[in-house]
Amino acid sequence: MSIHSLKPMTFNLANYLLLATCLLTQLLPQALSRTTAALTLVELRRIWDAAPHNAFTDLIRFRNQWFCVFREGKGHVSSDGSLRVIVSRDGASWTSVALLSDPAADLRDPKLSISKNQRLMLNAAAALHPGAEFKHQSVAWLSRDGVVWDSPLKIGEPNLWLWRVVWHRGIAYGIGYDTIAARFIRLYSSKDGIQYRSLVPTLFENGRPNESALVFLPDKSCLCLLRREGGSSSAQFGVSRPPYLQWAWKDLGMRIGGPQLIRLPDGRLIAGGRLYEGGARMSLMWLDVSEGRLTEALKLPSGGDCSYPGMVWHKSLLWISYYSSHEGKASIYLAKVRLD
Repeated sequence: MSIHSLKPMTFNLANYLLLATCLLTQLLPQALSRTTAALTLVELRRIWDAAPHNAFTDLIRFRNQWFCVFREGKGHVSSDGSLRVIVSRDGASWTSVALLSDPAADLRDPKLSISKNQRLMLNAAAALHPGAEFKHQSVAWLSRDGVVWDSPLKIGEPNLWLWRVVWHRGIAYGIGYDTIAARFIRLYSSKDGIQYRSLVPTLFENGRPNESALVFLPDKSCLCLLRREGGSSSAQFGVSRPPYLQWAWKDLGMRIGGPQLIRLPDGRLIAGGRLYEGGARMSLMWLDVSEGRLTEALKLPSGGDCSYPGMVWHKSLLWISYYSSHEGKASIYLAKVRLD
């Protein structure tokens, strides 16, 4: 059977519970419990606000340093978007080490990962200026030290925005979304992070799906948190087992923007992103895998134009980069959160 003939499973209780049960059997006991710890904000810093608009962050720890990347521009959507990379040893003092730009495009939504050959990889989307052959082209840069970056390389397919690259057992996975008609998302895999093949051509196609977060569990199961902008705009939760060709989906019943997902050492899962009901804010949420449910746990200082977090667990604290306009213009923040 060809890959193209496989279709994602639409949600029904039977297939979701089957997949969920399979993945849960190998999770740690703490992950099976529905009780969750309280989250406490222990430190917050505004770490960058030099541009008129600073937004869409990601955070990673590489070679014993912190790297944060984000977009700078005149506005939330503007033709001059560039990608700023800043570095810190302690999370308190930050220095700019790179500014990546393209005269033919607005560079947007940068994401960081560490490739299988231990190089820092930055992927983003180039929103091409009017008159170009395509609307969007995903691109990637590689660096040995996070300071000097190789020339950008085109990755994925034109007009399929490859959102975030996640490495699992030496393979890079990413979900691209259709930027022409916003009809579907596509699951890709790559051995080197540059050349991608379509693993599931139509992974999900209802309600204008777009931004996503992937997490791989110790038993090789994969979880997906998916944003949608059509219909009820409610987020979707996807579950799959290797080789990741069949997926079960559940509607989470709440809207989320700029999603990110992290698995803690004890097996529990925390999501981060923009929540809308009751006012836009950057929040952290517990993801209950057994129930397929998100529960808001902590609102970080934020409001207005905000969210798009990077999240790293380090020395018993959750480190979160995000942006917000609650103090005026959109600026970059770093939060440290403790589990009580």
